[in-house]
Amino acid sequence: MPPVRVVAVFGTRPEAIKMAPVVLELRKDPCFTVEVAVTAQHREMLDQVLDHFGIVPDYDLDIMLPGQTLTQTTVRGLTRLERVLRRVRPQLVLVHGDTVTTMVGALAAFYQQIPVGHVEAGLRTRHKYAPFPEEMCRHLTGVLADLHFAPTARARRNLLEEGVPAAGIYVTGNTVIDALFWTVRADYRFRHPRLGELDFAGRRVIAVDVHRRENFGTPMRSIFGGLRRLAEERPDILLVVSVHRNPQVVSVAEEFLRGVPRTELLDPLDYPDWANLMSRCYLVISDSGGLQEEAPALGKPVLVLREVTERPEALEAGTVRLVGTDGDALYREACRLLDDGDAYRQMATAKNPYGDGRAAWRIRAALRHNFLGEDPPEDYA
Repeated sequence: MPPVRVVAVFGTRPEAIKMAPVVLELRKDPCFTVEVAVTAQHREMLDQVLDHFGIVPDYDLDIMLPGQTLTQTTVRGLTRLERVLRRVRPQLVLVHGDTVTTMVGALAAFYQQIPVGHVEAGLRTRHKYAPFPEEMCRHLTGVLADLHFAPTARARRNLLEEGVPAAGIYVTGNTVIDALFWTVRADYRFRHPRLGELDFAGRRVIAVDVHRRENFGTPMRSIFGGLRRLAEERPDILLVVSVHRNPQVVSVAEEFLRGVPRTELLDPLDYPDWANLMSRCYLVISDSGGLQEEAPALGKPVLVLREVTERPEALEAGTVRLVGTDGDALYREACRLLDDGDAYRQMATAKNPYGDGRAAWRIRAALRHNFLGEDPPEDYA
């Protein structure tokens, strides 16, 4: 039997981080031939991740233009993927998560009547515009997908409630934990020179990442106001802020934090530096989705700058805390974790519900089950 031909489609840094373990796992198996198509929805940040994992795209669609709208991203991605899929005719298209690239990859495959496998399927907030546009990108992809690789049992239940056949759902854990364990090292040396100079022993380092579209404007100004207060009033900490390149983030970060003592404003860190920064920091403050999975795997509490999250398992486990976008609430919760050792330890030692580093292996086993008739993998629990 010839190898099963798979095309993995992704375009952003988070997708690349989480899809890389799957690509590498499948490439170890002679029963599969895996090609990679990237939309380059995040150009520079994507390339850094690909280089870290040693993945060279077979098809680089390079869809982004300056100031491109969501509609333009969708149309350009769909048009260029159509050409690839018409030529390659794979037996499966793999997409990941909740980006525009995810939705476009699934839709392009559907138009060519090619089965779709959705990695990190089933996360839901049930709020159409939070996160935006990710909630609907993930939901629409779930409607189009044939195989659903859910990271948790709750994600599986979400899919079942929506009418997805149980036979097509596998609970695998999240591949981001696979990627994290691949990347974090006790002897890691930071590439960014400033990170190598940080006094992790003398100060409690707080890693900050704020970039979500729904937080632009007033919410982001409130967030950065809270961060400024924290830096000014807490001499025992150091804020390390990875500043997203979107002008609506850069301008607010510069206004509130440039020149503030005990604050480092850095260009977006590459993935190995960021992962190893998380492993050595005291606390993570972010509006990211993926960091709610990653940081707890390293024993780091996360204050989540959102009103809702599609990762309620983390809330239930106690590894993250929703603080919203109010700067005063952010300040209070950060101080609580800085001052209350029991509260900090409770979050830092809670069991991370998102994986054990073998999610990519379970996905490969699930594909062998589907295409080769082997026994399915046991669900991650």
